[in-house]
Amino acid sequence: MNKRLYRSRDNCMIAGICGGLAEYFDTDPTLIRFLWVLFTFAGGSGILAYIIAWIIIPEYP
Repeated sequence: MNKRLYRSRDNCMIAGICGGLAEYFDTDPTLIRFLWVLFTFAGGSGILAYIIAWIIIPEYP
């Protein structure tokens, strides 16, 4: 099985990053979004990481 990481079009709130990660790891997108918010408040670098992921991770073709 060949898994690829893409930004999600179905589970998209801003850019589909958390939805794509949830599909890749086969988990709930709400859990990924919650962890991302915790990461943002804990260290403050979550917003920068989200923007970088938005640029690097391609949208589903």
